[in-house]
Amino acid sequence: MWDYTEKVLDLFYNPKNQGAIADADESGVAVVFGEVGSIACGDALRLHLKIEVETDQILDARFQTFGCTSAIASSSALTELIKGLTLDEALKITNHEIADYLGGLPEAKMHCSVMGQEALEAAIYKYRGIEVEHHEDDEGALICACYGVSENKIRRVAIENNLSTVEQVTSYVKAGGGCSSCLAAIEDILTAVQQETAATSRRLATEIAVAQETQETAQPTLTTVQKITLIQKVLAEEVRPVLLADGGDVELYDVDGDVVKVRLVGACSSCSSSTATLKIAIEARLQERVLPTLIVEAV
Repeated sequence: MWDYTEKVLDLFYNPKNQGAIADADESGVAVVFGEVGSIACGDALRLHLKIEVETDQILDARFQTFGCTSAIASSSALTELIKGLTLDEALKITNHEIADYLGGLPEAKMHCSVMGQEALEAAIYKYRGIEVEHHEDDEGALICACYGVSENKIRRVAIENNLSTVEQVTSYVKAGGGCSSCLAAIEDILTAVQQETAATSRRLATEIAVAQETQETAQPTLTTVQKITLIQKVLAEEVRPVLLADGGDVELYDVDGDVVKVRLVGACSSCSSSTATLKIAIEARLQERVLPTLIVEAV
């Protein structure tokens, strides 16, 4: 016996929204259905949607499912989740949200939640005039002939659900659950996905590190008032005491962009090393404490 949650059993014994939606030819309303699976494969789902054309809102959703307890409960859960949503909002529903609504599903039954997600996509694509067989998941090499599962579908489900083993793929999309001749191909797909995911993670980590480093080393943006205030603070607390000790002094004359104009007074005004004083004692200190782009000139 599968270990089903109470929610799964409740929606199996008392399914909500079971049945079809009749096309009543209402003005401004469209009725469409999407279907996935087949009775030959063990599970089949037809999802019916009633859509308000002007707003793309799902007014009603019903299902017809042939399958196990999980398939029926997942279908019922899906209809409850999407009623009232717009089509774009509904397309964001994942198979994990369906499983979470049910309080969880046994991993071997996760394909039932995937089937619900695919039926929803099929119905919406049909309504929008997109042929399901042209959906990107159905393109590419056919990997599992027994269940008609393509490489793209396996890749998508593996990425979305962080699958790492062939057994998990079988649980989610049934691929590999028939004659087993595709197991090696599925393993190769999983290896490629894991390598691509690892490479992407490394690239993102590098980009984040570079961005953080750039942010840390970026020049602060100061207003003119903030810049002048900081310059005066550095001159008063760090530069003037040194100059006063040698009988000199410095006064801030003007700040024009990154050009700081100062007046050397006292012994500094006539000192032969006044240029060195400007560059070493004043400019270097202001570049370190305020902005690295500041240039000091004497007036």
